[in-house]
Amino acid sequence: MAETAVENLQSGEILAPVFKELETILGKDTYDMWMRPASFELKDSVLTIQIPNPFWQKTIQNRYENIIKDAVLKHTGLEINIQYIVKENTENATQTETPVTTTSTLPIQPVVKRNPFPSRLNSLYRFENFIEAPSNRFAYKLSQAAANKLGDRGHNPLFIYSTPGLGKTHLLHAIGNQILQNNPYAKVLYMSAEEFVAEYVQAIQYNSTDDFRRKYRSLDCLLMDDIQFVAGKSDKVSVQEFFHTFNALFDSSKQIILSSDRTPQQLDLDERLSSRLLSGPTCEIKKPYFEARIAILRQKRDANHFNIGDDVLAFIGEGIQTNIRELEGALFRLMSYCDMQGVTPTISIAKEILADILTLEERRLAVNINTIKKVVGKHFKINMEDFSSKRKTQSIAWPRQIAMYLANDLTDMSLPEIGREFNRDHSTVVHARDLVKETIKKDPFFAAEINQILSDIKAVDNK
Repeated sequence: MAETAVENLQSGEILAPVFKELETILGKDTYDMWMRPASFELKDSVLTIQIPNPFWQKTIQNRYENIIKDAVLKHTGLEINIQYIVKENTENATQTETPVTTTSTLPIQPVVKRNPFPSRLNSLYRFENFIEAPSNRFAYKLSQAAANKLGDRGHNPLFIYSTPGLGKTHLLHAIGNQILQNNPYAKVLYMSAEEFVAEYVQAIQYNSTDDFRRKYRSLDCLLMDDIQFVAGKSDKVSVQEFFHTFNALFDSSKQIILSSDRTPQQLDLDERLSSRLLSGPTCEIKKPYFEARIAILRQKRDANHFNIGDDVLAFIGEGIQTNIRELEGALFRLMSYCDMQGVTPTISIAKEILADILTLEERRLAVNINTIKKVVGKHFKINMEDFSSKRKTQSIAWPRQIAMYLANDLTDMSLPEIGREFNRDHSTVVHARDLVKETIKKDPFFAAEINQILSDIKAVDNK
């Protein structure tokens, strides 16, 4: 039976699920980084792994050898030994060099990068193609400074916040790409806070927390997106690990760049970590002005060689004001339709194709906080002045919280702006928003009540 299993392995029929298992366990980026450039051959219960250099061998041997053995055992029933063959690249090696042929080989392309550290950066996001405007200029300038003077106390840590879709992620990638342009050997890592937590949980499961900490604390720059995900975790172990990682990097004068959809003060973080975040500059990206929106659309048009006039771009830019991602998406949606139909984009075509997006945008912009107060007040039979009063009885406090939640959901006002409308601070708005949102999830009758209030608000706006 063992010989048959080995024969099947040599034909590649059994190794395929082994590779799939490894990719699932390690994650795609780690798998692509360390496994894909290697060649695998199994014979007589010995798995031979051919790798590019001794550094590769050390990494696989120390971090992943037991995982590989477990995956082979799981899918074949074989307990294997592993041997390594180092195939050093010579200076005369070219990209067209024929790879070593083995019975079962992972499909690879030669890796052409000077730094083997996986930065996970998108090379398309750079400072050169980020449209600088008054709404983002402070964040843009601080990001450039951070990229060119790593760890300088004047901009470390750097905290960038905005509503979704206004360019935070673009700036994070641009910083990382600029750092690597300045120093190709710098250890730069971009990731979301959610991925950080998931990787730490996996490290705990596979008893590799030491490797996890060595990886993160050896960085020259950590770029973490959507930090509010860590702040919102009930799993305090992950929060503590982030705190220790942050401290280790900060104390070593390594650069830390964080982004969020809210300010550091609005995050539910440990007081010590919150004070560290506030020790560096904090900057907000606001909605772009009309001129900036047109500049963004023109850049996308020129980069993609779209045949579309400025009049149509102006129509899109005027109709979509709150989200750059939606702005760009509308342009690509319109061009895809026109390419399929073989027609040139016009304003009338744009009105038809983008009707649902423009209607949603109009609803966002049309709803004002007084409309929300009037409708909620009528529904719960309270007066307009009750929303700003100091009274905290349940009959007034609950409608006030609902109105705050709706203001956050339906308007483009910031949390402090909403708070001022109700004579409260932003933390009260955050509490109201989260409380109402949680109640909607748990109580279908209350969810139906909120839907009715939304319908009433729409009816007022459409009059």
